[in-house]
Amino acid sequence: MEVDKQQQSKDSVFFRDGVRRIDFVLSYVDDEDKDGEKKQERRKVYEANLQVAGLQLETEDKSESEDGKTYFLKIHAPWDVLAEHAEILKIKVPFKASDIPEHRDVPMSWLFTPFRLPPPVMHPEPDYFTSPFDKNKTDFFLIDDKDTLFPPSTRNRIVYYILSRRAYQNIDCQNNDKKGIKRLLNNGTYTAAYPLHDCRYWTQSRDPNCENERYSLYRYWGQFFRFYKEQPLNRIRKYYGEKIGIYFAWLGFYTEMLFYAAVVGLLCFIYGATTYDQSIWSKEICSESVGGNIVMCPLCDKKCGYWKLNTTCNSTWQSHLFDNVGTVFFAIFMAIWVTLFLELWKRRQARLEYEWDLVDFEEEQQQLQLRPEYEMKCRKQRPNRITQEMELVLKRSPADLVGKLCICWATVMLWIALIIASIIGVIAYRLAVYAAFASVMKDSPTNKIQLVGSIITPQLATSVTASCINFVIIMILNFLYERVAIWITDMEIPKTHLEYENRLTVKMFLFQFVNYYSSCFYVAFFKGKFVGYPGDYEYMFNKFSGLRNEECDPGGCLIELTTQLVIIMTGKQVWGNIQEALVPWLKNWWVSKSARNHPESLYSRWEQDHDLQHFTQLGLFYEYLEMVIQFGFITLFVASFPLAPLLALLNNILEVRVDAWKMITQFRRPIAAKAHSIGAWQEILHMIAVFSVVTNAFIVAFTSDMIPRLVYLYAYGQEHTMQGYINNSLSIFNISQIPMDNQPEPGENPSWFNSSVTTTCRYRDYRYPPGHDDEYKHTMQFWHIIAAKLAFIIIMEHVAFLVKFFVAWLIPDVPSDVKARIRRERYLIQEYLQKYELEKLKGQISLNNGDCTCPSEVIPTSCTPVQARL
Repeated sequence: MEVDKQQQSKDSVFFRDGVRRIDFVLSYVDDEDKDGEKKQERRKVYEANLQVAGLQLETEDKSESEDGKTYFLKIHAPWDVLAEHAEILKIKVPFKASDIPEHRDVPMSWLFTPFRLPPPVMHPEPDYFTSPFDKNKTDFFLIDDKDTLFPPSTRNRIVYYILSRRAYQNIDCQNNDKKGIKRLLNNGTYTAAYPLHDCRYWTQSRDPNCENERYSLYRYWGQFFRFYKEQPLNRIRKYYGEKIGIYFAWLGFYTEMLFYAAVVGLLCFIYGATTYDQSIWSKEICSESVGGNIVMCPLCDKKCGYWKLNTTCNSTWQSHLFDNVGTVFFAIFMAIWVTLFLELWKRRQARLEYEWDLVDFEEEQQQLQLRPEYEMKCRKQRPNRITQEMELVLKRSPADLVGKLCICWATVMLWIALIIASIIGVIAYRLAVYAAFASVMKDSPTNKIQLVGSIITPQLATSVTASCINFVIIMILNFLYERVAIWITDMEIPKTHLEYENRLTVKMFLFQFVNYYSSCFYVAFFKGKFVGYPGDYEYMFNKFSGLRNEECDPGGCLIELTTQLVIIMTGKQVWGNIQEALVPWLKNWWVSKSARNHPESLYSRWEQDHDLQHFTQLGLFYEYLEMVIQFGFITLFVASFPLAPLLALLNNILEVRVDAWKMITQFRRPIAAKAHSIGAWQEILHMIAVFSVVTNAFIVAFTSDMIPRLVYLYAYGQEHTMQGYINNSLSIFNISQIPMDNQPEPGENPSWFNSSVTTTCRYRDYRYPPGHDDEYKHTMQFWHIIAAKLAFIIIMEHVAFLVKFFVAWLIPDVPSDVKARIRRERYLIQEYLQKYELEKLKGQISLNNGDCTCPSEVIPTSCTPVQARL
């Protein structure tokens, strides 16, 4: 055996005979502890049951392994096993080459030539008509070679289906759950279970029987310098299965659509930068004659002094970059964009369903994919209401069902309450630390810092530090909650893999939605809205807490929302890429340091893959979650930051190649799985799209200063100009009426302030001045602005929803040519099956009645009843 081992290729994916393909590998080590004998007994029973199921096994002794202690059990599924389970799993197999011509001429397609991959890479196999496999009709299908009929991804899916359902102890009514490779991995009986990559990724295999799919994927897909090329989706699907293929198809399409949103957002940003000179209100704030003569009331109690309006000149300029007329246009554009994205994705998905034989992959077929954890708990069977076939049923009492449901959702609510408590803590930090920053920066010591010194203000310092702290809290809560969400979903015992993922998706997204977006909602819709006025300020808890509610800059809270959004969104993307790429690479690098301890031995294909990271069944779940959270950032708050789609685009260009690179180079080959859509994420994206219209309408109305400016321009401005807007938007308060608790402490006021000369200060509100009959009550202009804001929200929402629903109605979910192809294929399948059955019966009749022949046109009276029916 040693000689055979040395002669075997490093990239061999076959048994020692060089004929039987390795479809799956299990690894284990000998344990010296007291559980070692139990594990050995489990392996013995389990492997015997695998052989009873028809699988063929071959063991590599630990002396042949790299570390000298790991055994490798190689598994091969022969034709009979593959055929039997292909019928059970309704795997489709080609029976005729497609005769439907391709009619997908794209106008000016030559423009896209630089982005195309070679046709053999994009379409590695011809198009066939397919039908669910039937082992009794093998001559109906196009089977050139039984060993290659099912691709490796299908073979490993079938083997894993068997591994998940074989017992490792003698089955009786008491221990029905003692089965499945997952439980054996959890209790340490086996250390790993995985299908093999077909070769090393950086070079082709010398074995002529090797497909070299991994090498091709790395060459055309997994390298970053290919970022501008299309993805070889058919090869991805062939190698990894439809579920992973659908994810990369969706991610690629999302990235393509982001390009258009990024271009329009960049144009809106450029518009804001180039129209700053036309902003009269910004010039008034920065001018010495207006902003330099306006004394503002203190922004916090005791530690904050009086200040001049023109000190916010820089933040006003920054705010104008995003708070301009382009903001409204971009918010409406994004409402249309998100509808186009979702509707066009449905069309792309429908085309993939047809091309990848997933048209009939409905929920009923997914019921075949029962979770082994569910099957283990089942004790009874009942007939299916549709098929009348017996199916496993998990009997649970109503009390048990309600109890588990309450525990699960009470846990979710508890963690959401924990998020809200942490947000309240961050808000309290903002209120407490602002006074400290204001006291330290009262003499502008940061101005000495080159380039950015003049930009750093107490407001900016508070916003940035609070956002960073909030981001760290978000990451910690995410890490902890992931374990809790998986635990409570396991406790519910969902029936199918689809149901399991959908339940976990709802729990995780609900938590992540609150976790990531709550701080942005606070800045957008609560900060500066409940402040009060100098004589009667509002406090976070009560007046004795000393935590006075935050005020917005005269330039508005929009720039703070932008800061919050940039820090959380960018931080999440950077941290996500570190987790996805750097962490697996470091782990594999550390393992490779200890590898090659025995240079004379052969570092085989199964050992190379064993040293890679395990791609869990929830691996794609986290990829979807990351992208959907990003989708929420670029849609829910896009009115405050038009550059968000551009940041998302740049990240996703990197994300596609990072995901491809890590799948090919850093992870073991995942177990193939089928999926005809992106599942529950589709509904979540629709929910975010609808909600984004509302949030952006409220951001434009209540967070930006767009509506107050328009009201002033058309109702209160001098000759319908913006001249005097700043003076109009600031109310007056008598300094002598400010309570002592709100007055600045001695030494906190700037040197230029003289209380005998300056008797009033200004604050951001619309209230009557001192001495008026309605002193410090809201003016009529305030109510006009509120009415205008509500009217704008209603109009914008109705216009946006009308356009969304019209676009959704206008674009059919399934392209007309795909509908025609599906109808054509179904017709041909029925026709060919009918001809096949007829020919088969004719052959049987001819065999049974050698002298009796039945032409198709005439039925002889001497034929049997069966012949007569034909």
